[in-house]
Amino acid sequence: MTKRGMTAEDLYQLKYASDPQLSPDGRTVVYVETSIDEEHAYRNHLYVRELAAAEPRALTTGAVRDTYPRWSPDGSQLSFVSKRSGTSQVWLMDATGGEPRQLTFCKAGASTPIWSPDGRYIAFSALLDRGETFHDREGEGEKKATAPKVIHVERMKYKSDDHGYLYEKTRQLALVDVQSGEITALTDGPYHHMVGSWSPDGQWLAITANRTENPDMQHSLDVYLIPIAGGEWKKLTSSNGTFFYPTWSADGKKLAYIGSVSETYLNATQKKVWVYDLESGQQTCVTADWDVQIGDSTIGDVRSPGHPNPGAVWTEDGSALYVIVSERGNSGIYRVSLGGEATRIVGGNRNVYGFTFHEQQQTVIAAISDPLIPGDLYQIDLATGAERRLTELNRDFFADVELSVPEEIEFTAQDGWNVHGWILKPVGYQPGEKYPLVLQIHGGPHSMYGNTFFHEFQLLAAKGYAVLYTNPRGSFGYGERFMQACCGDYGGKDYLDLMSAVDYACAQFDFVDESRLGVAGGSYGGLMTNWIVGQTNRFKAGVTDRSICNWMSFYGVSDIGYYFSAEEIQANPFTNPEKMWHHSPIRLVANMETPLLIMHGEQDHRCPIEQAEQLYITLKHQGKAPVSFVRFPGASHELSRSGDPEQRVLRLQYTADWFATYMEPKVPSLQQ
Repeated sequence: MTKRGMTAEDLYQLKYASDPQLSPDGRTVVYVETSIDEEHAYRNHLYVRELAAAEPRALTTGAVRDTYPRWSPDGSQLSFVSKRSGTSQVWLMDATGGEPRQLTFCKAGASTPIWSPDGRYIAFSALLDRGETFHDREGEGEKKATAPKVIHVERMKYKSDDHGYLYEKTRQLALVDVQSGEITALTDGPYHHMVGSWSPDGQWLAITANRTENPDMQHSLDVYLIPIAGGEWKKLTSSNGTFFYPTWSADGKKLAYIGSVSETYLNATQKKVWVYDLESGQQTCVTADWDVQIGDSTIGDVRSPGHPNPGAVWTEDGSALYVIVSERGNSGIYRVSLGGEATRIVGGNRNVYGFTFHEQQQTVIAAISDPLIPGDLYQIDLATGAERRLTELNRDFFADVELSVPEEIEFTAQDGWNVHGWILKPVGYQPGEKYPLVLQIHGGPHSMYGNTFFHEFQLLAAKGYAVLYTNPRGSFGYGERFMQACCGDYGGKDYLDLMSAVDYACAQFDFVDESRLGVAGGSYGGLMTNWIVGQTNRFKAGVTDRSICNWMSFYGVSDIGYYFSAEEIQANPFTNPEKMWHHSPIRLVANMETPLLIMHGEQDHRCPIEQAEQLYITLKHQGKAPVSFVRFPGASHELSRSGDPEQRVLRLQYTADWFATYMEPKVPSLQQ
């Protein structure tokens, strides 16, 4: 049988499963299947499968995006979030199927529905503008869209890469009566609130919010308890860190949440598991002695945003919690006792990005990816450890496609630190042949490459490249000291880690052609690509994507710039402009002679497009090397992961064509 390598257009064929939710009796799972249709638009459909059955069945179909399915406490109904009315709203349907019923009609949409224990209410969140209420309905009073005459901005956090221009919008919480549709607001004020979980008796709702005096300057997230009947809130944390996903123990006596306490780092502190005893008022970090990141920090380019974080899931007796843990390029599920003892439940060289747990049935349903699987569901029997694959969404497609299997590597950097990574051989690799190599650099910088599916890497391997990807200093998965080591040192030891990776690959693998090296990366990876071509001419071509080139201007234009720079660069333009400039790749532009492709989304609020504009004009003006600039109208910072599918394919085509122009790969012919 003749197989072929991956193409950019194959993105349209890839599917993945996410957000599995076991029914209250533990015998049926509902989940989301994501695909791209013939019109090149995303589609999310709900599927349900009885675990004893051989096949799932579709609950929703058609040109819709249905996500976030949640069972009613008695298992008779499902709530979900759908855009079928135009904006994201909460809908209800019978668990056996049938016509859905719209439950919310909020003007800007609604999200994150969670059922009360008695099934009477659903708590949800919505973005409200100043003066707007939950009773302002979608479509009401809308006129033909015209450009506003003026926009008056008073807050520092007036825009977001996730939500665009917020101005005076805040995320508020409410209850909706499932039968009558009556809505009761729970929160208000100039603060953002995030829904968490109900107490077992239905009297309290645990949420997280930043309700400090100046949320623009103090970035803590606290855990609060809201009394459903009205009255005074209870604040459980001390505004000295960020805490998320509060979950109640079954007896209602304890609350678990994930987060970190830090006076120095907001982004560069590992998340841990915390438990609050509601009787004693004592907060305990149950993973204080465990130097790992709680949660999935793995970067991929097929599943984004991927999966709602389940947080810390309690055992029925309240003695332990189930959590996802990221370490050394893998993410798995661990059982953590209240005393801090951790036992791995689901592991291996792969990426667990979500799960649901049922204790009586001793069952975990995990959403898992690996380098050859974009994302499928697996059932794990907790009593025996036996594992069963429930979905194989890309089986037919991959029957005709040759994939490259990564080889794990570990090497010593120039100062003796160990660095971990992977190398992909070109598809159709032949011993004795020499191949060009592309160094890929991840964003964050506090994230990690790992054992997950990466379409872009498989595309480059199919085009005849070896692909090298590593986790340099700053990455999650190797302890907090390793993760914080890049702070204040961008372009220092992290740069040496990347160069050590290239040196190792050239020395260790005789198929690497040292005269044909390329470099690519996005966000922080784009910054480091810019930095690398300003430091050395050893690369034949570079591709910099949604990058940073100038920390001085980034400070004032990014949605996170004014506080991200202070933590990551450890300087600001007023007290230490010299340090801001020192770490800016545009300072090195006179040295840049590597052909550079610059790509950027025009609605990127995280790394705004002015960064790309500066770099392009400066390089073009000096005229030392070929430079090309590709702009993507309407695209945010998420372009390469969850952006418009056609733009994603175009981006990949531009990348492959740029490297082909300067590195001359030999595209393999495949026979099997």
